Amino acid sequence: MANALAHETSPYLLQHAENPVDWLPWGPEALGRAREHDMPILVSIGYAACHWCHVMERESFEDPEIAALMNDQFVCIKVDREERPDVDALYMEALQAMTGQGGWPLNVFLTPGQVPFYGGTYFPPEPRHGLPSWRQVVLAVGEGWRERRAEIVADSEQAIERLRGGARLRPSADPIGPDILDAAVTTLRAAYDSVHGGWGPRGRGPKFPSSSVIEFLLARGEREMSIQTLRSMASGGIHDQVGGGFARYSVDGAWTVPHFEKMLYDNALLARAYLHGALASGDALLRRTCEEILDWALREMRAPDGGFFSSLDADSEGVEGKFYVWTTAELISALGADADATLDWFGASDAGNFAEGPPGANVLESRGPEPEPEVRERIRARLLEVRARRVRPATDDKRVASWNALMIAALADAGAALERPDYLDAARATATFLLEVQRDGAGRLQRTFNRGAAKHHAFLEDHAFLLEALLALYEATFEERLFLAARATADELLARFADAEHGGFFSTPDDGEALITRRKELEDTPIPSGGGSAALGLLRLALLTGEARYEDAALAHLRLVHPLCAPHAQTFAHTLQAIDLHVGPARELALAGPAGGVAELARVVRSQLRPRLVLAGLVDGAPERSHVPLLEGRHGIDGRAAAYLCERFACRAPVTDQVELRGLLEP
Repeated sequence: MANALAHETSPYLLQHAENPVDWLPWGPEALGRAREHDMPILVSIGYAACHWCHVMERESFEDPEIAALMNDQFVCIKVDREERPDVDALYMEALQAMTGQGGWPLNVFLTPGQVPFYGGTYFPPEPRHGLPSWRQVVLAVGEGWRERRAEIVADSEQAIERLRGGARLRPSADPIGPDILDAAVTTLRAAYDSVHGGWGPRGRGPKFPSSSVIEFLLARGEREMSIQTLRSMASGGIHDQVGGGFARYSVDGAWTVPHFEKMLYDNALLARAYLHGALASGDALLRRTCEEILDWALREMRAPDGGFFSSLDADSEGVEGKFYVWTTAELISALGADADATLDWFGASDAGNFAEGPPGANVLESRGPEPEPEVRERIRARLLEVRARRVRPATDDKRVASWNALMIAALADAGAALERPDYLDAARATATFLLEVQRDGAGRLQRTFNRGAAKHHAFLEDHAFLLEALLALYEATFEERLFLAARATADELLARFADAEHGGFFSTPDDGEALITRRKELEDTPIPSGGGSAALGLLRLALLTGEARYEDAALAHLRLVHPLCAPHAQTFAHTLQAIDLHVGPARELALAGPAGGVAELARVVRSQLRPRLVLAGLVDGAPERSHVPLLEGRHGIDGRAAAYLCERFACRAPVTDQVELRGLLEP
């Protein structure tokens, strides 16, 4: 018999709907039951593409005897971390405080008042590798609650204060200057893997793509670490050499063997980083990688309604990576006359390089001599055709607002810079989906959408990422409806999330569900922090509007966190981008005049990476009065499009020539 999760729309929760565990979704019913019956709570948190979540479900949650023990002693709650990042962040921090580590599945035991007192990640069905079995954990925690309840409850207030996290910070009076940025680059250089690229222990994994770090370095003009990392990742097995797109992370230090799930957010962030790397360096490999990511997303992750799905699982047929790996025999059979060139290119061998897979399994890497472009594309197309006959990994088909916003920004930037109208059309469609469909009856943005239903009021990151995305799409298209939507999103963000007393932004809205504390999530984990994104988006909006209230709100956040940014550059990289824009000098550029001339001038702007520039455009025939303050009084000159460049409240004389504009834009 199905449990209460059968009525949910989250694919992760639905995966557990047939468990014998009496799972409830997080909400008033479950929390009320715990209070009414004075029972402790077990919160188990994961996501649909999580390999070890699947393993623990098969081993323990599908076991009737273990389920009976859980049901007898706890109110059991399942949480999709992608639906409820607030619940996940709260109890992940609690687990890290208790054990010094974290991860998913996240299993935390709470008092009836929702205060955590014990937790862990994956537990096996039998004791092994120094871990107790899940059965032992359930029995021991139940016994501990019964025998030490008074002691556990007495510690609750102290635990709650610890879990306030970033909400405990107060603004610093120290100046926000370029020394922070220089020190952050030094910090990153000290942790850099100069052999394989990326940051962390040299030659060891796991290693995660660090898109925000790369974007910060590119903005600072650093090219060695950023470009080498992009190239190394593009050549490695973490990059799907056949179908495009990137896996979540590499289990080794050389980017060879991935943990095979593909997340929408990783790929949106990486597509933008590869584009910006290409614009900064002129490297054709980086441009091609950007396009392959976006082409994969449009082919495999796009819903008919214009939104994008959340993820692809790591497993197929219950085996991690089975969909993606190849034996040499399979490659030879598929490719015929192209087989030798393919084996050399991908470095495939009879022994294989994926020890956890079947014998002879190869994760394909682009480390050998690459075939000529025509042959390369023929090989990829043939392997993609053969691979399509395999059993595909499961798709988590819910649409997450913030992740879709990241994809809008990537498509917008790439569509404009690479002159790909299909990317711009996709970005417009996704923006329309978030602005018109992923809403409640009152028109309020919702966190998720699936099976015809939008659910859960959106969080800070959803609004902040959408603000950045709408501004990027406005700058790519000059469609004023997008600017107006960005401004409305910013106003909603300030009204619902800003901390008027101490500065910064709460992660949950002012009328959101009251957890045991209202938090500020400050770090990139691994998506940009909501606060860092809000600061960057608001600073860009301030430059376009000239309104100090947007800049003031952004700076109120930066004053809270800037002392942390340089020593912890990897986890504050998006905030560092906001600091870089603030330190500047930032510039505003307005284009106006005939459509063809505006497009030619815009092409000059988009031909290089210009992270401290905001762009607005007005073409002849548009409404006479623009709603973009930066465009006020701007017009063409003598029938030609004109460019107006301003910096620090001073504007240059307008220019109409592409060469002159290029000269003005040089640093």
